[in-house]
Amino acid sequence: MSTGADPQRSAGDLIAAIAGRTLPRNLHSLVLGQLGLAIVGGEFAEGSILPADAELLQRFGVSRTVLREALKTLAAKGMIEARARIGTRVLPRARWSLFDADVLSWHFQTGPDEAFLRSLAEIRIGVELESAALAASRRSDDQAQALLDCAQAMGQTTSAEDFARTDLLFHRTVAEASGNPFMASISTLVELALTAAFTISSPVNDPAALAASAAAHTRIAEAIKAGDAAQARVAMRAVITNGLERQMKARG
Repeated sequence: MSTGADPQRSAGDLIAAIAGRTLPRNLHSLVLGQLGLAIVGGEFAEGSILPADAELLQRFGVSRTVLREALKTLAAKGMIEARARIGTRVLPRARWSLFDADVLSWHFQTGPDEAFLRSLAEIRIGVELESAALAASRRSDDQAQALLDCAQAMGQTTSAEDFARTDLLFHRTVAEASGNPFMASISTLVELALTAAFTISSPVNDPAALAASAAAHTRIAEAIKAGDAAQARVAMRAVITNGLERQMKARG
């Protein structure tokens, strides 16, 4: 399924644009991004030793300082570890900081597998169902109306990017309405999952799917407005699982 995205923009650029982030364009960020993608994509497999600095310097055409800073950043994300007389080893995926925005973005840019998508949906269920339930008892009148307006706008979007931005705004508002600052902080993961997912699939090119998605979000909004925590959980679970099914179908 086509997402309707601009083919001239990279997945990383699109993800950042929708989330409202500006990607840095300095040498450090470029080397970091290329190395991160190479590790997540399997060019440098888990447990392997990265090429020597001299080879990496030649590959990227940067100074040793720039390379070292990029490697330090990857180490801080739990992806690599430098050992004396051994070299820099790629750590097991279980040690990577999967909540990190860059690491998540690299997964989507390299094409996440089914297991990754399911794991991401599971953590979203763990966070967003409770967020919706809390919002049902804590939301303000303005937040309740904003959710209804957002759901309605979702059904009127005409591009994948507009749909993703509207979807993102909806889920951000749910997190804010929960009144829990930790929930809002965790929603960063949700935000990236939503913005990145549109690079795989979007309902915007299918009128029936678009209408169904808008209706599903409306059910969340109505449950929150009515103060029905149980129904808010049910409606949120449906949105997450339906989104996962759409991504799986798009992957074939």
